[in-house]
Amino acid sequence: MAFPQDRNDQSGRKTNNFVRTNYKIRVPEVRVVDSTGKMLGVMPTRKAQALAEAQGLDLVEITPNAQPPVCKLMDYGKFRYEESLKQKQARKNAKATQVKEIKFHAATDVGDVTRKVREILGFIEQGNKVKVSLMFRGRENAHRELGEEMIKNVIEQCSEKAQVEQPPKLLGRTLGCLLAPKSVKGGKKAAPADSAPPPRHAPGLSPTRS
Repeated sequence: MAFPQDRNDQSGRKTNNFVRTNYKIRVPEVRVVDSTGKMLGVMPTRKAQALAEAQGLDLVEITPNAQPPVCKLMDYGKFRYEESLKQKQARKNAKATQVKEIKFHAATDVGDVTRKVREILGFIEQGNKVKVSLMFRGRENAHRELGEEMIKNVIEQCSEKAQVEQPPKLLGRTLGCLLAPKSVKGGKKAAPADSAPPPRHAPGLSPTRS
Protein backbone atom coordinates (compact mmCIF):
# COMPACT_ATOMS: atom_id res chain seq x y z
CA MET A 1 0.00 0.00 0.00
CA ALA A 2 1.46 3.35 -0.99
CA PHE A 3 0.28 6.87 -0.43
CA PRO A 4 1.28 10.12 -2.17
CA GLN A 5 2.86 12.93 -0.22
CA ASP A 6 0.63 15.20 1.81
CA ARG A 7 -0.25 18.38 -0.07
CA ASN A 8 -3.32 20.56 -0.36
CA ASP A 9 -4.24 23.52 -2.52
CA GLN A 10 -5.07 27.03 -1.35
CA SER A 11 -8.76 26.19 -0.90
CA GLY A 12 -7.90 23.34 1.47
CA ARG A 13 -9.33 20.68 -0.84
CA LYS A 14 -7.55 17.43 -1.57
CA THR A 15 -5.31 17.40 -4.62
CA ASN A 16 -3.99 14.38 -6.48
CA ASN A 17 -0.96 14.16 -4.17
CA PHE A 18 -2.76 14.72 -0.87
CA VAL A 19 -3.80 12.07 1.65
CA ARG A 20 -6.27 13.02 4.35
CA THR A 21 -5.32 11.87 7.81
CA ASN A 22 -6.88 12.22 11.27
CA TYR A 23 -8.86 15.45 11.69
CA LYS A 24 -8.31 16.46 8.06
CA ILE A 25 -10.96 13.85 7.26
CA ARG A 26 -14.19 15.87 7.38
CA VAL A 27 -16.82 13.56 5.89
CA PRO A 28 -19.61 12.57 8.34
CA GLU A 29 -18.82 8.85 8.35
CA VAL A 30 -16.19 6.42 7.12
CA ARG A 31 -15.68 2.70 6.67
CA VAL A 32 -12.86 1.66 8.99
CA VAL A 33 -10.20 -1.04 8.65
CA ASP A 34 -8.05 -1.72 11.70
CA SER A 35 -4.25 -2.04 11.72
CA THR A 36 -4.43 -5.81 11.07
CA GLY A 37 -6.71 -5.40 8.03
CA LYS A 38 -9.89 -6.39 9.85
CA MET A 39 -13.00 -4.52 8.69
CA LEU A 40 -14.64 -2.65 11.58
CA GLY A 41 -17.49 -1.33 9.47
CA VAL A 42 -19.05 2.09 8.96
CA MET A 43 -18.94 4.53 11.85
CA PRO A 44 -19.07 8.30 12.47
CA THR A 45 -15.79 9.90 11.50
CA ARG A 46 -15.35 11.44 14.96
CA LYS A 47 -15.65 8.02 16.54
CA ALA A 48 -13.08 6.59 14.13
CA GLN A 49 -10.71 9.46 14.88
CA ALA A 50 -11.12 8.89 18.62
CA LEU A 51 -10.51 5.17 18.14
CA ALA A 52 -7.27 5.85 16.28
CA GLU A 53 -6.14 8.33 18.92
CA ALA A 54 -6.88 5.86 21.74
CA GLN A 55 -4.63 3.28 20.05
CA GLY A 56 -1.85 5.78 19.38
CA LEU A 57 -2.42 5.44 15.65
CA ASP A 58 -3.51 7.61 12.73
CA LEU A 59 -6.75 7.45 10.79
CA VAL A 60 -5.70 7.43 7.13
CA GLU A 61 -8.03 7.75 4.15
CA ILE A 62 -7.00 5.00 1.71
CA THR A 63 -9.99 4.96 -0.68
CA PRO A 64 -11.36 8.52 -0.87
CA ASN A 65 -13.78 7.88 -3.76
CA ALA A 66 -15.69 5.10 -2.01
CA GLN A 67 -19.09 5.76 -0.42
CA PRO A 68 -18.33 6.23 2.40
CA PRO A 69 -14.54 6.67 2.13
CA VAL A 70 -12.44 3.80 3.47
CA CYS A 71 -9.95 4.64 6.22
CA LYS A 72 -7.32 2.54 7.96
CA LEU A 73 -5.81 2.72 11.43
CA MET A 74 -2.02 2.82 11.15
CA ASP A 75 1.16 4.54 12.26
CA TYR A 76 1.32 6.80 9.24
CA GLY A 77 4.67 8.34 10.10
CA LYS A 78 6.29 4.92 10.42
CA PHE A 79 4.61 3.79 7.22
CA ARG A 80 5.93 6.79 5.29
CA TYR A 81 9.43 6.27 6.70
CA GLU A 82 9.51 2.59 5.74
CA GLU A 83 8.19 3.40 2.26
CA SER A 84 10.92 6.00 1.76
CA LEU A 85 13.55 3.43 2.76
CA LYS A 86 12.10 0.90 0.31
CA GLN A 87 12.09 3.46 -2.52
CA LYS A 88 15.64 4.52 -1.72
CA GLN A 89 16.82 0.90 -1.75
CA ALA A 90 14.95 0.25 -5.00
CA ARG A 91 16.68 3.22 -6.64
CA LYS A 92 20.01 2.00 -5.30
CA ASN A 93 19.49 -1.50 -6.65
CA ALA A 94 18.08 -0.39 -9.99
CA LYS A 95 20.55 -0.46 -12.87
CA ALA A 96 19.82 1.77 -15.79
CA THR A 97 19.99 -0.43 -18.87
CA GLN A 98 21.59 1.29 -21.82
CA VAL A 99 21.49 0.25 -25.45
CA LYS A 100 24.93 0.31 -27.04
CA GLU A 101 25.54 -0.10 -30.77
CA ILE A 102 28.32 -1.98 -32.54
CA LYS A 103 28.53 -1.59 -36.31
CA PHE A 104 29.85 -4.04 -38.88
CA HIS A 105 30.20 -4.25 -42.66
CA ALA A 106 30.01 -7.40 -44.74
CA ALA A 107 33.74 -7.05 -45.47
CA THR A 108 34.87 -6.30 -41.91
CA ASP A 109 38.08 -8.30 -41.44
CA VAL A 110 38.63 -11.07 -38.91
CA GLY A 111 40.66 -8.94 -36.51
CA ASP A 112 38.01 -6.23 -36.34
CA VAL A 113 35.21 -8.76 -35.93
CA THR A 114 37.06 -10.34 -32.99
CA ARG A 115 37.59 -6.90 -31.40
CA LYS A 116 33.96 -5.91 -31.89
CA VAL A 117 32.75 -9.20 -30.39
CA ARG A 118 34.84 -8.44 -27.31
CA GLU A 119 33.24 -5.01 -27.11
CA ILE A 120 29.77 -6.55 -27.33
CA LEU A 121 30.57 -9.04 -24.57
CA GLY A 122 31.99 -6.24 -22.44
CA PHE A 123 28.77 -4.25 -22.74
CA ILE A 124 26.71 -7.36 -22.03
CA GLU A 125 28.72 -8.09 -18.87
CA GLN A 126 27.96 -4.55 -17.69
CA GLY A 127 24.24 -5.30 -18.00
CA ASN A 128 23.67 -3.31 -21.19
CA LYS A 129 21.82 -4.33 -24.32
CA VAL A 130 23.68 -4.17 -27.62
CA LYS A 131 22.32 -3.29 -31.03
CA VAL A 132 24.38 -5.12 -33.66
CA SER A 133 24.05 -3.48 -37.05
CA LEU A 134 25.61 -4.24 -40.40
CA MET A 135 25.36 -1.77 -43.28
CA PHE A 136 25.72 -2.96 -46.85
CA ARG A 137 27.85 -0.66 -49.02
CA GLY A 138 28.25 -0.64 -52.78
CA ARG A 139 28.80 -4.10 -54.23
CA GLU A 140 28.10 -5.65 -50.80
CA ASN A 141 24.41 -5.21 -51.62
CA ALA A 142 24.78 -7.93 -54.25
CA HIS A 143 26.05 -10.39 -51.64
CA ARG A 144 23.83 -9.75 -48.65
CA GLU A 145 24.05 -13.40 -47.65
CA LEU A 146 27.63 -12.67 -46.54
CA GLY A 147 26.43 -10.03 -44.11
CA GLU A 148 23.71 -12.36 -42.85
CA GLU A 149 26.34 -15.02 -42.23
CA MET A 150 28.52 -12.57 -40.34
CA ILE A 151 25.67 -11.48 -38.06
CA LYS A 152 24.83 -15.14 -37.44
CA ASN A 153 28.45 -15.82 -36.49
CA VAL A 154 28.52 -12.83 -34.12
CA ILE A 155 25.35 -14.05 -32.41
CA GLU A 156 26.86 -17.54 -32.03
CA GLN A 157 30.03 -16.15 -30.47
CA CYS A 158 28.01 -14.15 -27.95
CA SER A 159 25.44 -16.86 -27.24
CA GLU A 160 26.92 -17.97 -23.92
CA LYS A 161 26.40 -14.57 -22.31
CA ALA A 162 23.80 -12.92 -24.54
CA GLN A 163 20.38 -13.78 -25.85
CA VAL A 164 18.69 -12.46 -28.98
CA GLU A 165 15.97 -10.06 -27.90
CA GLN A 166 15.20 -8.93 -31.45
CA PRO A 167 16.21 -11.29 -34.30
CA PRO A 168 18.14 -10.03 -37.34
CA LYS A 169 15.98 -7.83 -39.55
CA LEU A 170 16.81 -5.93 -42.72
CA LEU A 171 15.77 -2.28 -42.80
CA GLY A 172 16.83 -0.60 -46.00
CA ARG A 173 20.55 -1.28 -46.34
CA THR A 174 21.07 -2.12 -42.68
CA LEU A 175 20.76 -5.56 -41.11
CA GLY A 176 20.39 -5.39 -37.36
CA CYS A 177 19.51 -7.34 -34.23
CA LEU A 178 19.37 -6.64 -30.49
CA LEU A 179 21.28 -8.68 -27.90
CA ALA A 180 20.51 -8.63 -24.17
CA PRO A 181 22.29 -10.12 -21.15
CA LYS A 182 21.42 -13.76 -20.49
CA SER A 183 21.01 -14.98 -16.93
CA VAL A 184 23.37 -17.79 -16.04
CA LYS A 185 21.49 -20.78 -14.57
CA GLY A 186 22.74 -23.35 -12.13
CA GLY A 187 25.68 -21.21 -11.01
CA LYS A 188 27.65 -21.96 -14.16
CA LYS A 189 30.15 -19.21 -14.82
CA ALA A 190 30.06 -17.64 -18.25
CA ALA A 191 33.22 -17.96 -20.30
CA PRO A 192 35.34 -14.79 -20.56
CA ALA A 193 35.04 -12.71 -23.70
CA ASP A 194 38.64 -13.47 -24.69
CA SER A 195 37.74 -17.16 -25.10
CA ALA A 196 35.36 -16.49 -27.98
CA PRO A 197 36.42 -18.48 -31.05
CA PRO A 198 37.58 -16.48 -34.07
CA PRO A 199 34.80 -15.80 -36.58
CA ARG A 200 34.68 -17.44 -39.98
CA HIS A 201 35.33 -14.95 -42.73
CA ALA A 202 32.56 -15.00 -45.30
CA PRO A 203 33.80 -16.02 -48.74
CA GLY A 204 33.39 -13.94 -51.83
CA LEU A 205 34.57 -10.50 -50.70
CA SER A 206 38.12 -9.57 -49.94
CA PRO A 207 38.65 -8.43 -46.34
CA THR A 208 38.99 -4.69 -45.75
CA ARG A 209 39.14 -2.53 -42.66
CA SER A 210 35.71 -1.20 -41.57
